[in-house]
Amino acid sequence: MKEKVKITGVPETMIQTLYARAKETKKNNAKIKDDIAVEIVEKLDYDFSKADNDKTMSSGVIARTIVLDKMVWEYLDTHSDTVVVNIGCGMDTRCYRMQGKYKHWYNIDLPETIEIRKRFLTENGPVYQIAKSAMDSSYTDDIEYNKENVLVIIEGLSMYLHENDIRQIFSIIEKAFNKSTVMIETMSPFFVKHMKEKSIEGSNAKFSWGVKNGKDLQQIVPAFNWKRDVSLVEGMKVIMPVYNVLGIIPAVCSMSNKIVVMER
Repeated sequence: MKEKVKITGVPETMIQTLYARAKETKKNNAKIKDDIAVEIVEKLDYDFSKADNDKTMSSGVIARTIVLDKMVWEYLDTHSDTVVVNIGCGMDTRCYRMQGKYKHWYNIDLPETIEIRKRFLTENGPVYQIAKSAMDSSYTDDIEYNKENVLVIIEGLSMYLHENDIRQIFSIIEKAFNKSTVMIETMSPFFVKHMKEKSIEGSNAKFSWGVKNGKDLQQIVPAFNWKRDVSLVEGMKVIMPVYNVLGIIPAVCSMSNKIVVMER
């Protein structure tokens, strides 16, 4: 029997992104492989018709998965015994694709989100779930930390927040860990203002914050040093070869979502 999921607002995006990964995985020429997403989607009683019609959202999710999987894999390859903190995890399954490459992996999200996650994913070491907001500093009390390398992933979240929220999230990370690397997905201010996500239209989830690049983000969180920006155009090149040409145009890369790498 399929499970009905009732969820609205920003947390609803986790179901849409899960579906996008599952749908891509089932293609003959799939660009990513997420069998766990397929298994979960098959158990859900949920109307995915809007997600089916939102090609922009789906392509963006796949491009982001391609880019971030590569970045996280490369980081873990060169940093042994890393503690990974996945903020706003939703139904993310990257911890399973990276199994054996980290010491601990903490998936953090709002209580209502973790409640749904727990229905489908049992995680009790080395993957753990923390049902708290990223702006609740007490979540760090639940993390076993002994001065290891810390990698913080913030994917598909920042664009729904406000600048003060971003400052607070980074402040908590700064105070909790001696040394950390943050990989955060950002959206350009232009798209924050002009783009809507069709798959969650009618919900309370609205784009509200963006930044042009990592250098601008460093002005907001000066305790962290900007290292590099990786445009999601790099993922789009894998999905649609035409982006090998479009990606040469500076404006295309400039306006696309990015994974910004910050270090402290």
